[in-house]
Amino acid sequence: MKDMKKLNRTVVLALVILLVAGVWFIKNREAAEPAAAGLQGTAATSAAADPNFTLHAEKIDLEALAAYRLPMILDFGSDDCIPCKEMAPVLRTMNAEMQGRAIIRFVDVWKYAGGADGFPVQVIPTQVLVAADGKPYVPSEAMRNSGIQFSTYSDKTTGAHAFTTHQGGLTEAQMRLILKDMGVV
Repeated sequence: MKDMKKLNRTVVLALVILLVAGVWFIKNREAAEPAAAGLQGTAATSAAADPNFTLHAEKIDLEALAAYRLPMILDFGSDDCIPCKEMAPVLRTMNAEMQGRAIIRFVDVWKYAGGADGFPVQVIPTQVLVAADGKPYVPSEAMRNSGIQFSTYSDKTTGAHAFTTHQGGLTEAQMRLILKDMGVV
């Protein structure tokens, strides 16, 4: 009788351990799957670990970022300009939230003088908007009527659309509207 009780306790303890281990395994597997699934065409590395998804950059390699096939908002500003400081929390929030769905980057052009080379930055902050296909973002009719002002730039030799920008700060709501118009859900 004593041996039977001892056996029952051992079996129950083993089942509890297996149950806890099974729940732990399922929870950890489910947590890892969305991160890998959201990286559209990249390896199973997490976007947060990829330096191309960090917020702060010294310069922008548009060709390297276009390979991710994600919409981009590239902000050129400074940690010391007042409108840029007001926009900084928006950039931090959107960068963290959009990991693997969009690329949000910031270049401090006062710290990194060549950081805006090749981009049409006349005032700060300026956001350069790029569609998921690597081409300049083309705002929909609804976006053009939203009150957000966009500028377009053409290549001087070919006349092809080269850049779409927004000059000045963007609110979080405006940035979300632009990203939604770019196809980010």
